[in-house]
Amino acid sequence: MTFDDLTVVLKVAEFRNITAAATSLDMRAATASAAVKRVEQELGVELFIRSTRKLRLSAAGEKYLPQCQQALGLLNEARQSIHSSSETVAGEIRLSVSSDLGRNRVVPWIDQLMASHYGLSLRVQITDSNVDFFRDSVDMALRYGSPDDSNLYGFKICDVPRLLCATPEYLSEHGTPEHPHDLAVHNGLFYQLQDIPYDLWTFKRDSEEFRVKMKGNRASNDGDLVRRWCVAGHGIAVKSCLDMSDDLLAGRVINVMPDYTPPIAELWLICPTRQSITPAVRLLRDSLKQYCHDIMKEMNQKGVLSQQQKQKQG
Repeated sequence: MTFDDLTVVLKVAEFRNITAAATSLDMRAATASAAVKRVEQELGVELFIRSTRKLRLSAAGEKYLPQCQQALGLLNEARQSIHSSSETVAGEIRLSVSSDLGRNRVVPWIDQLMASHYGLSLRVQITDSNVDFFRDSVDMALRYGSPDDSNLYGFKICDVPRLLCATPEYLSEHGTPEHPHDLAVHNGLFYQLQDIPYDLWTFKRDSEEFRVKMKGNRASNDGDLVRRWCVAGHGIAVKSCLDMSDDLLAGRVINVMPDYTPPIAELWLICPTRQSITPAVRLLRDSLKQYCHDIMKEMNQKGVLSQQQKQKQG
């Protein structure tokens, strides 16, 4: 009696006909009949009452087969678990990722992933510029913001609160703003794209929206440089909490004016075509979701985010 023999018996019980069961299992009727006989011989009882045209379960069959079905279900789950844990995902991850998130979070996360999946290799492009998949020879891009091209395929990784950040030393010297109007006297640190600095900052509290045109003496198209300026105490910046997570958790910077929230960001993994969504891409997608969930949970537990920011995070 084998695993396959029991599968045949259950299929015969379902169809009440050996020929129909054999057809559904893509085997000869004689092979199915022999499987039933082997099981009955092993058990020492008849599982079916046979008539000319069809079968019906015997009293022993009615008692045995439901338990057999449960047991086979558990064995199937165990077999799938073994196969899934032993399967290897191989291939090259060709990823474009923003400077700040890439250097400080994503590349270390992928290093962990590669340590347990030896068939993976990595080619990473660190840039804050918009990616051109064909020009830049990448298979996926991790970016804040959903795809703006309907021809692209994207997976939303998570919602990411954006925070107003500064060092305790900077705030001690220049004062801690309590309202967006207080920001007029502070030095803004700006990310810029195509030489246009993002110096118009928006905040919301409940249904009220506040816009502040900031002044500052530093701007860069490199998000990681803006983070470094902030950590060095050169001013105040609006940043993704993921980008700043190490600094926030270590207390190098703090979440300023937490009741007034900048617009939330969405982190997306974007692919150029459906064909480019390989097992390696799916593995990276699922791993990124888990990594982001874990770091958000840690920030929540340590009180980095306000209640309002937690709600916006969802």
